[in-house]
Amino acid sequence: MRSALYVPGNRPELFDKASAGPADVILLDLEDAVPLRDKDSARTEVAAWLRTRVDTRRRIWVRVNTGEAGEADLHAVAQPAVAAICLAKTESAQQVRTAGALLGTLESRPGSIAICALLETAAALLAAPDIAAAPRVARLQIGEADLRAQLGITPGADDRELLALRTQVVLASAAAGIGPPLAPVSIDFRNLDAFRESTRALWRLGFRGRACIHPAQLPIANEVFTPSPDAIARARALLRRFENASGGIVLDDAGRMVDHAVIRQARRLLDDAG
Repeated sequence: MRSALYVPGNRPELFDKASAGPADVILLDLEDAVPLRDKDSARTEVAAWLRTRVDTRRRIWVRVNTGEAGEADLHAVAQPAVAAICLAKTESAQQVRTAGALLGTLESRPGSIAICALLETAAALLAAPDIAAAPRVARLQIGEADLRAQLGITPGADDRELLALRTQVVLASAAAGIGPPLAPVSIDFRNLDAFRESTRALWRLGFRGRACIHPAQLPIANEVFTPSPDAIARARALLRRFENASGGIVLDDAGRMVDHAVIRQARRLLDDAG
């Protein structure tokens, strides 16, 4: 999953358009993108549209609110078309377990709806390992706007001030054995060169997909998180060489020794390529 496009839940005229576009995931948003006065109507609109989805691509996620509004959201959107629920402002594994238990009473097929936990506070980052290991959690996502505000962080041009926070989410995901985390949004959707540069930096850090707020960002995210044909060919050749070595020392094309860590990296690249 290379890209996830946030679509405001109170803009039903955008749902079909987004679904037909290049985003790997359509992330219908019932939380921050929807004004308080529109929460109920947005929930109704999203639920009605989900009932029309009969394809099997399973590309749809829904971000739900917290508290009573979040419970109402889950009742409305726990439908077969939904692949995952994105839990806004997750701060504990118990929140995840509570949401998962409710989903278990609502979904048509037990365990069919995964959870993406959105970490937006200091408490969430400190609890990230427990949250990542909670039932149904398939991915973590870092929400940096609220996090920066709480911590008083003002990032510079290269975002180095956020490196430790981002690394914590990558580590927690890997330790729990779940998918790599979804990288944070960039609200500056007009500066696509900066978006490309920051997305490449996030890929190098271990993120494998990015949340987007504008369709113009999608081709860049898809490109950055798609291994190149040359990289795929090199990984396949390396695996063949390793498998045919019969236990002897294996060198790559540059004469460097190949160990099991290098092979794991090559296999992960091929997994990313699908």
